[in-house]
Amino acid sequence: MVNLVNLESVSKSYGVRPLLDDVSLGVAAGDRIGVVGLNGGGKTTLLEVLARIAEPDSGRVSHTRDLRIAVVTQRSDLTEGTVRDAVLSHYTAEHEWAADARVRSIVDGLGISALGLESEVGRLSGGERRRVALAAALVGELDLVVLDEPTNHLDVEGVRWLADHLIARQIALVVVTHDRWFLDTVCTQTWEVVGGRVEQYEGGYADWVFARAERARLAATAEEKRRNLARKELAWLQRGAKARTSKPRYRVEAAEALIADVPAPRDSVELLAFARRRLGKTVLELEDVSLDAGPKPLLDDVTWRIGPGDRIGLVGVNGSGKTTLLRLLAGDTTPKAGRRIEGKTVRLAHLRQELDDLPGDLRVLQAVEDVAARVQLGKQELSASQLAEKLGFPPARQWTPVDDLSGGERRRLQLVRLLMAEPNVLLLDEPTNDLDIDTLQQLEDLLDSWPGTLVVVSHDRYLVERICDTVVALLGDGKVTHLPGGIEEYLDRRAGAPVKAAPKRAEPTPAKVNAAERRAAGKELARLERKLDSLHDKESRLHTALAEAATDPDRLLKLDAELKAVVAEKDEVEQRWLETSELVE
Repeated sequence: MVNLVNLESVSKSYGVRPLLDDVSLGVAAGDRIGVVGLNGGGKTTLLEVLARIAEPDSGRVSHTRDLRIAVVTQRSDLTEGTVRDAVLSHYTAEHEWAADARVRSIVDGLGISALGLESEVGRLSGGERRRVALAAALVGELDLVVLDEPTNHLDVEGVRWLADHLIARQIALVVVTHDRWFLDTVCTQTWEVVGGRVEQYEGGYADWVFARAERARLAATAEEKRRNLARKELAWLQRGAKARTSKPRYRVEAAEALIADVPAPRDSVELLAFARRRLGKTVLELEDVSLDAGPKPLLDDVTWRIGPGDRIGLVGVNGSGKTTLLRLLAGDTTPKAGRRIEGKTVRLAHLRQELDDLPGDLRVLQAVEDVAARVQLGKQELSASQLAEKLGFPPARQWTPVDDLSGGERRRLQLVRLLMAEPNVLLLDEPTNDLDIDTLQQLEDLLDSWPGTLVVVSHDRYLVERICDTVVALLGDGKVTHLPGGIEEYLDRRAGAPVKAAPKRAEPTPAKVNAAERRAAGKELARLERKLDSLHDKESRLHTALAEAATDPDRLLKLDAELKAVVAEKDEVEQRWLETSELVE
């Protein structure tokens, strides 16, 4: 494939801090690359240098001739003209763009029609302007699109539309995002910006997690804390998340060996028992409640009971009333009719999208210790400093004055202070905003073992599937609708597709065999298992021999040929074992 963009020995610093240090890489036609890394680590800088928005301090950035590129960064902020001017300026008449199925799909899929084509861009919210900028970039004929956090202002439905659109377009993509479902669904490569370098991995999020954990295991030099988090994340991917990529068998075996001693991410039975002891039978209840959100009814005579240990994900399109419903549950909004009931032992914490007042005269650690010095989160006891570090404040940053924090850091501090109060009911409104993937893993690790009741509003599909046991939706009918099929059922309902109440994988019907055939199959199965054990031992010995023959090219070639033959035979025997095992079940 022809490279569209090349970076050769590129370096870029801000102040004395090098964000890119002698980086060389390329983007080829059709590549779909996800960029990950810590906040402030250089992801946006990499995008801006790659797109020639920012000049490198040294090195060379080259684009292929006549490259058609669109860039939407977090600094892309339209302020003038109408929505039509921004998105459809290439078209002189309505019928021209309306006749183009791709443009119609973009206008509808990103909610541009709902904003109003004649609306003034300057009067839209920041999130709405970002959606307009994204639509304006996508309507053109492109070779490469460069996006910085494009999912931040999209609901779950919009995120899936964007993923489907980018895959169908078959254009090259470089995207910074913390949305792990999006990374796994769209991206075929992952770049990690760390310490001024760009580490390159094949595959999306799941493959990146495995590769990073495997590198740490083999090198035995990575921090134990990060390695344990990666192993727990692998346990989740292996046991809880739907497989989204096909992996070679050796990778599956290696992953299983890596996570063999990792406990399940969450012991739901134990946490439920603990939650009942802390909360009793009554937690939060809405009884015959009606509530309006602006001119529209949000709830119409709804009864909803949230019990101890319930872990609920709340989904709906932007503007459906999710934040208003959280405020009602928190007691900040009074219903038009009906009543809200709160249990006597409830200690409620509500993470709002708006920034609460923080003590600006204190430093970060002091602001956390102002709530408590230590906290018990399930079986974990953490100091104020340890919890702050888990949520993105390394020790050096903990002495920063609160007034000097960015908006994202202030929101993280708000979350740390909420958790330090040891609530037993958490209402979280978009908790993943401004969190990088490492901090998201830390948050999920905390919430996995948190024994309380949780209601979370988030466009981060991965987070909802990871930490919630139940999904409910606001579908605009005045009800709170339980979705047994989770987010996939929600998306099907929104698309008008038939809904499967309990999706199950169709299993092949086993062949009918008589007793004699079953006995013969049993003997064959035992023989195949012995053969597999023998081949596995032989494979291990060949790996050892290859390592010892590193300086002998001729022996390496011979051993490599033997290994390939053993692996091929092992695959064949495994297939026969699978087929035979069906006869004895």
